[in-house]
Order: sequence, then C-alpha cells, then structure tokens
Amino acid sequence: MVAPATRQDARRGLVVRTCTDRGLLRDFLEHDRLYAAYALCDLDEREFGRTRWGVAFAEPDPVAVVLEYAGLAPQPVFVMGEDAGISAILRELIRPKAAYLAARAEHLPAVASIYRVEPGPPMVRMWVDRSTFRPRPAEVARLLPVEVGDLNRLYQLGFTTWLPPSAVAEGVYYGIRVGGRLVSAAGTHVISPEARLGVVGNVMTHADFRGRGYATAVTGAVTSDLLRFCDQVVLNVRSDNPPALQAYRTLGYQEHVRFEERLIHRNGASPGPLSALPGPIRRLLGRGES
Repeated sequence: MVAPATRQDARRGLVVRTCTDRGLLRDFLEHDRLYAAYALCDLDEREFGRTRWGVAFAEPDPVAVVLEYAGLAPQPVFVMGEDAGISAILRELIRPKAAYLAARAEHLPAVASIYRVEPGPPMVRMWVDRSTFRPRPAEVARLLPVEVGDLNRLYQLGFTTWLPPSAVAEGVYYGIRVGGRLVSAAGTHVISPEARLGVVGNVMTHADFRGRGYATAVTGAVTSDLLRFCDQVVLNVRSDNPPALQAYRTLGYQEHVRFEERLIHRNGASPGPLSALPGPIRRLLGRGES
C-alpha cells in the first residue's frame, strides 16, 4: 500500500509517499529491469521486510523511486526516475546520514544537492540469458555452508560472521580448490524466484592463482546454475577492470548500462568511520561489485 501521509514539493507539484505496494513498485522498476535488478529482487518476501521505499508522484503517476536497504553498513540506496522526484524523496523521506548509492550518472547532481558524493570509477551492469550464455567447462564444486570459513579467508574478511553460513545456504556459491585450498570462488548477492532474476557477486581469486581462468570458471558455474530458473543473470564490474570485463564477455555477458556506486554523506553530517574503509571492503559491506 501507499502511505496516506504525504509531503508535497511545491516546486513541481510532486507528492512523495512511503510505499509498500509491491505491485506498484514492480511495475515502475520493470521499465528498466536490468538496471533495477537488485531492487526487483528486494521485492521478494524474504528481502522486502529489510527495505524502505519512497515514491514521488506527479499525480496520479509515479515518477521516481528510492529504495533504502536496511541491515548493512552503510545502507545501500538505489534511485530511479526523474531527478526532481529523486531529490524530493531524499529530502523528505529517505534520509540516511551515510549510504552506498547506486544511481545513473545523470542522477548524481540531484543527489549531490543533498549529499556529499565521494569520487569513484563508473560501474558496468552486465547481463546474460540462456540464449547468449557460453558455459566454460571446468573442475569446480558447489560450496556448502560448512565451507564458509574457507570462503571468508579467501575474501580476507577475517571472521566468518561477515559472511554467515546462511548466505551460502540461501545463495549459489562455487569454488576451485588447489591442494585442498580454496583459491577461487563466486557466488550470489541476491536471487528472486518471483522476478526470475539472479545477481552474481563476490567473485574472487587468490593473487597467487590469477591469470588461469579460475574467476571465469566459477562465475560461469554460478551463472549456469542460476539460469536453470532465472530468465536473466546480472553482475557489476568496475569500468576500469578490463580483464574482468573480458572474462565476463567470454561467458556471453554483455553491457547494459554504466552507472555510479558512490559513498554519500548527508550535507551537514560528519563522515564517520565508513569513509576510511578501503573500497573493496565497502563493496562487500554493500552489494556492489561482483
């Protein structure tokens, strides 16, 4: 449902409301399904309780959506739609002090009117479906929840609670072992049976074993598994990482859109400790790069 309490932006006649109407949200997000893949997955029952949604209306039509995902630090925030609506929602309803933003480049000025935006390279949203996927046969194995310790050591997170066993149990993770040691792995950020979408993430190969095609192999294994029940699979990769871009292209992934993933701080709020975190750790705390 859409909350009856509203705020009006007189400059455009926009009305902003909180919203729990998954049908309305889904209809809006489906206008760019691949860009909005994370948000569509968050409409599933398992994820929806962790989300907060703001919608801007130029009555009677929705013109912008902002999603805030709780439980992670900093909170991921996704924006889509008209600039005026995005800024109205961020000004009136969705107001985190710090967040990890996903936005198209053209929306950054609207966000920057309210938030300080850290610099960073553009991200590439890539996608594949059954018709374009090119599997890469390799000696890979599905990882089990009991192997989360090995997985976290590979990710250099330091302790297993940062990636709990439930993440492996509820997701799809594959790995390659050399001499019994896990040296490469890939998994999923989120999966939606309802939207028939899957998001590949957490692709990592130990530095001593790079250049052997392991990352491509484990990514291909996860993708193949997801395409059994998903119509499309997506992933994110930094635009300044040509080897990764090429590896994903060999599996049939193609570019859909370039967008921005930026740490943002509300104007007037102190940056806090999150700004000091290295980029790769921030991405793991958020749900960004694959």
